[in-house]
Amino acid sequence: MLQASPSSFVILPAVAKIVCEPGWKWQKREKPMQNYDLFYVWSGEGTVILNDEPFSAQKGSCFLFRPGDHTSATHNPQKPFVLTYIHFDVEGLVEEVPDPYRKLRETVDFEHMLARYVRLFLSNSYGREEEIKLILKQLMIHLLRVDKEEPEERKVSNQLAQAIQEIANYVRQHPGINHRVEDLAARAGLSPRYFSIKFKELVGYSVQSYIIKMRIERAEHLLVHAGMNVTEVADALGYRDIFFFSRQFKQYTGKSPSEIR
Repeated sequence: MLQASPSSFVILPAVAKIVCEPGWKWQKREKPMQNYDLFYVWSGEGTVILNDEPFSAQKGSCFLFRPGDHTSATHNPQKPFVLTYIHFDVEGLVEEVPDPYRKLRETVDFEHMLARYVRLFLSNSYGREEEIKLILKQLMIHLLRVDKEEPEERKVSNQLAQAIQEIANYVRQHPGINHRVEDLAARAGLSPRYFSIKFKELVGYSVQSYIIKMRIERAEHLLVHAGMNVTEVADALGYRDIFFFSRQFKQYTGKSPSEIR
């Protein structure tokens, strides 16, 4: 996008800065993303799923979703997201597209541009559309600069983040396995203690909390969509005690398994 002229950017009406309600959840849609979406977190904590890969999201987390991407997200109700999203397209051949994800260390300039973009979009100011396109081009240059000029330590950090995210995805895809921290750490090539620290930092949940969360989410799916009863679901997810399963399920969802079913 470095070579794209500002006039080639197509401004779309889906743009806002929002304060998410505690129960907010961005559900995965059957149809993939139809355009580009710049998604920035001002504050809060949660998880963004991009093409089945989980990313921890907090202040400074910046995503650039692309056409064809599948996305979803949840947040911590105690620390809800405040976020800006900007949908847009680019006409013609697009080269040098910014990376899908990075966590910005210096956020002041980027946030100023985001705020200016949203204010202009909602106004009828003279030259509004032309300035919006210029700001959007500036935002893309800013992201490309961050991606291109990252220091070696950030490259190492990205490799670690990728390893942790692969483990998180493995747990998500296999919720019925009796996962042990030691085994998961070994898969990542890390010590259990360091793995646990980095997992909480990058995913936003402790290892054990994430394992339980994935089990309960899978349990909800099986109860609602697979026609399985409570005993069958508990057994499929490795629970030996159905009463413990029911208590844990209610603790995380606020409802008993039988109520969901």
